[in-house]
Amino acid sequence: MTSCLLFLLILFALMSSIMTAAEPAGCKIRITDKGLEMLKLETQKFVEEELSNISMPEMKGKEGRFQYTITDVKITELNLTHADLRFIPEVGLLFDVQNSSISLSFNRQILYWFFYDTGNINASAEGVNINTALNMIRDDEGRLKINNITCDAKIAKMRAKFSGTLGRVYDFVATFLTTGMRFLLNQQICPALNHAALVHVNSMLETIPVRTEVDQFIGIDYSLIDDPVVTSRSLDMHFRGMFFDLSHQNDTLVNYAVDPVIREYDRMVYLALSEFFFDSGMFSYHTAGIFQMDIVNEKMPKDLEMLLRTTYFGAIMMLNPALVDAPFSLHLAVNSPPKTSIKTSGATVVMTAIVKVMVLPPGQPPVQLSSMTMETKFNAKVSMKGKRLAVHADLRRFKIFSNQSALESLALIPLQAPLKTMLQMSVVPLINNWTKRGVQIPLADGMDFIEEVVEYHNGFIVIGANLHFSKGLREMISGSTKPEPETDII
Repeated sequence: MTSCLLFLLILFALMSSIMTAAEPAGCKIRITDKGLEMLKLETQKFVEEELSNISMPEMKGKEGRFQYTITDVKITELNLTHADLRFIPEVGLLFDVQNSSISLSFNRQILYWFFYDTGNINASAEGVNINTALNMIRDDEGRLKINNITCDAKIAKMRAKFSGTLGRVYDFVATFLTTGMRFLLNQQICPALNHAALVHVNSMLETIPVRTEVDQFIGIDYSLIDDPVVTSRSLDMHFRGMFFDLSHQNDTLVNYAVDPVIREYDRMVYLALSEFFFDSGMFSYHTAGIFQMDIVNEKMPKDLEMLLRTTYFGAIMMLNPALVDAPFSLHLAVNSPPKTSIKTSGATVVMTAIVKVMVLPPGQPPVQLSSMTMETKFNAKVSMKGKRLAVHADLRRFKIFSNQSALESLALIPLQAPLKTMLQMSVVPLINNWTKRGVQIPLADGMDFIEEVVEYHNGFIVIGANLHFSKGLREMISGSTKPEPETDII
């Protein structure tokens, strides 16, 4: 009996592990080699700036009758013209510099016998080759991170030209000076790039939202569910893509939706969103209790109120004739989380609500006259602006029926048209006022989508776009301590 129970526990643990590993993504982002090509120029500028800040130690030495001291080493120019940025399958990124050059200047102090000379030396490092591989992983918080760096830097040769009174006399000293300088410069390049990636770039990646508030009601979880998938043509990131109610932040929804598939490589970036992404947002707003409203007083169209008074005149007279002149109100409350359906023809949202018809006698509690079910279907159009995802809804189908009797449902037929008009004029604009502001997708501040194309598939949408950098990489990193506030709604 004990062994059987132990076997079942082990089997359950294995099944739980498999289910966790197979969790579908609600949101996916693909950066293609075309996007990397645009990022290459920014990376090259950033690397040039980092290498320009290399500080070299003072050099002292003796060669025969010569004693020398080298100070104030400065990199005056970098020419990384043969630079490339590409993907390394199953690893991450490779920044490769071949046959480039670095210009330097430094001061010399040389003692030869009784002669003492000072001056400036201009040097150039040629045949500079730098090979830097960045390993990209998912960290413990579900954030994209550079885990480690493999760096190899080599300088093929170095030349130096002396200036000053005895410049030509000391030209032969250049051989051992440049040999030492080349050794020191080789030793400084990789530590500078390591620090740039592991500290500066990772600090920028930390500003990308992982779990963040969307508004006062809900938040969104953009944590990676696994390590990024890197091929020779792309880097794919799989995010949980789940909204949550801020008052129940630990609640987790199970994702039964279709796993989005990105097949294209023609554009710089692709964003794929499953039905789960949208449904979790609807579910979170529903549990937060915001899918309800009252149509009363100035919100109540006069023709609708007159029709309600006519329809329920008999019920009022039977209930209490004193209520015949009391104002009407409609209380709408969505009774279950709205559901999203994405097909190749487009996206729709189905919403069911309970509508209570009430009269409001002055100074007394509301009196309910009837309860009906309202079934609505909306067309949902998805769009991108910058790095914000927005949705626009249009009422497609509307139906009401009584919760009390089939006979009353027939009596409600005249209310169909005015209630539909009321929805289009009052409820739909309210929904669009929330959704048009959008929600930020997990990209660094300074990177925006442009030239977007939205494609609808069975169970998910794919948005292909090109990238626009409103900030340089250095500016993006410098601002990493000031992340963009996330206060809007989807």
